[in-house]
Amino acid sequence: MNIKPLADRVLIKPVAAEEVTVAGIIIPDSAKEKPLKGTVVAAGCGTKDEEMTVTAGDTVLYGKYSGNEIEFEGEKYLIMRQSDILAIVE
Repeated sequence: MNIKPLADRVLIKPVAAEEVTVAGIIIPDSAKEKPLKGTVVAAGCGTKDEEMTVTAGDTVLYGKYSGNEIEFEGEKYLIMRQSDILAIVE
């Protein structure tokens, strides 16, 4: 990965949105909700006031409107501050 987040920022790969409901109904792209779960791809080194608690490979939950969406080599990622992450899923 050629992207290295700075300070207390993390780079997250969102999980794919559900395309079919449990009942078998196909959800069109316009009705899909933004995913709220993803995998940390890279993390910065923190700041003097805040050390990093997430590391690459962690699965995390984040807020609906958190982060900035970027596209790198055809893949979509989110870059956000560590404080925007709500929880680590184990």
